[in-house]
Amino acid sequence: MPGRKASEEQRKREILDAAFQVAQRQGLHHFAVRDVAARAGLSTGLVFFHFKTKDDLLLALLDWLLETTAVLRLSPEIEAIASPLERLLALLRQETERLTREPGRIRLFFEFWLLGLRNRAVRGRIRAELARYRAAFRPIAESVLAAEPERFSTVTPEGLASVAVAFIKGCAVQSVIDERFDIEAFRHAADALVAQLEAATA
Repeated sequence: MPGRKASEEQRKREILDAAFQVAQRQGLHHFAVRDVAARAGLSTGLVFFHFKTKDDLLLALLDWLLETTAVLRLSPEIEAIASPLERLLALLRQETERLTREPGRIRLFFEFWLLGLRNRAVRGRIRAELARYRAAFRPIAESVLAAEPERFSTVTPEGLASVAVAFIKGCAVQSVIDERFDIEAFRHAADALVAQLEAATA
């Protein structure tokens, strides 16, 4: 008796999972649909049935990658924190730990970034998603500034959101550069640097 056919969405997920594994192993420069099909245990024709071209498959893979790496999600524990500043700090910890946990994803993101230099569709998707990621920090930044106006008297919501994203993405870059990257050592160094900057401008 033949097995049940996979739904279209399930099949697409299987193909994207295989595409991610192939792209991580071989890089985008050597990315081939036949390798994706072999990894998924499918025919090349079936992959092209769901994704009409290699470019369509790459764009779908990029969308999936951005959805799982560049979308900000507040956990219920973080949302429950009363202090806006403590909530922001907890969110920074969550995001730095999440993104440094899987440097392979970040490495692939940078490969797409390079591809975007000559591919307008890729470039547009990345820019839009990064802009949304930074914009997601703005309400949190606004609540911090409203709660502590004296401490952050010269800071704008856009500035605080930008610094938060730069801190997170900087950690992600370091995790790609150094496989032994120590996130706790990074945080301690950042705390010490900020303390020195505050003392110098006091």
